[in-house]
Amino acid sequence: MTDDPHADAVAGDVTPEDAADDPLAPGTVSLVGSGPGDPELLTVKARRRLAEADVVLHDKLPGPEILESIPAEKREDVGKRAGGERTSQGYTNDRLVELAEAGKAVVRLKGGDPFVFGRGGEEAEHLAAHGVPFEVVPGVTSPIAAPAAAGIPVTHRDHASSVSFVTGHEDPTKEESAVDWEALAATGGTVVVLMGVGKLPGYTAALREAGMDPATPVALVERGTWPGMRVATGTLDTAVDVRDEAGIEPPAIAVIGEVAAARERVLGFLRGRGDADATVDLRDDADPTVEGDAEGGSQ
Repeated sequence: MTDDPHADAVAGDVTPEDAADDPLAPGTVSLVGSGPGDPELLTVKARRRLAEADVVLHDKLPGPEILESIPAEKREDVGKRAGGERTSQGYTNDRLVELAEAGKAVVRLKGGDPFVFGRGGEEAEHLAAHGVPFEVVPGVTSPIAAPAAAGIPVTHRDHASSVSFVTGHEDPTKEESAVDWEALAATGGTVVVLMGVGKLPGYTAALREAGMDPATPVALVERGTWPGMRVATGTLDTAVDVRDEAGIEPPAIAVIGEVAAARERVLGFLRGRGDADATVDLRDDADPTVEGDAEGGSQ
C-alpha cells in the first residue's frame, strides 16, 4: 500500500478505506461492466466497487476468474434459479431496488459494458422510477475487445471505415426484427453480432439475401480474452459449417467483414490467453481442418 489511493487502485491493492473519496454509498446501486472476461481488463473503478459492495448481483457473462475473485458471501447469481430456470429481468430489477432500500451498497455486475446489449438501460430506468440512486461504471466492451484479442481489428484503414454492433437475440416480444440487414450489407463495413451462435443461420442468410458477397470473411470468437479462447474462420457461405465443425458455443461473437481475414496475417506473431492454434478454417481455399484444442467453460 502507498499513500496514494489511486496508485493503489491501479496496482489492484486497494480497500474501501484506502479508496478515493467517492465510495459506494449504502442504498446505492452501481451498474458495473466487468469487461470481456480477462480480469486484467477489469477497470480500476470496477475493481474498487467490487471491494466496496455489500452485495454483487451477477449472471454468467463476467469471466469465471472475475467471479471467483469475489467473496462467495457477497455474490448473488441472478442468471439462474434453482433447477436451472432462468431468472427473469423483472426479478433482477426488483431485487436491486429491494437491496438498495435495505441500505446495502449494491453492485450489478455485467459482462462487457452495462449499456451495450446488457439491459443496463432497463435497470437504470427501473431504479430511477423507484427513487434509487445509481451510477454507471463503463466496461471494456466485448465486441471490440474479443476480436482484438483474436488479432482482428474491427476497423482498418484499408478494409473497414465503419463498424456496426448487432444483437443476435432481439426481444422475442417484438413483432418483427428491428435490424435492417440490407442497410448493414450496404455499408461495406464490419458487422459484429453478439450472442449470435444459435441464430447464425438466420442472419448469415439475411445478409446474403441483402446482397453481401457470400465470400465475405467471417470469424467466430468463443470466450474472447478468457483462458481457452477459440477462433473459427470461414466465409458468410460457410459460417454455419464452421460453427458446427469447431463446436463453437456461447459466449461467442461473430465478426463479419474483410477485417476478419486480418487474423491469418498476424497469427504467427499473436500472443494471448487463448489457444492461438485452436482454429477451424472453412474458407473456399482452405482445408476444413481443426487444429489444437482448448479448455474452458461455456455459456
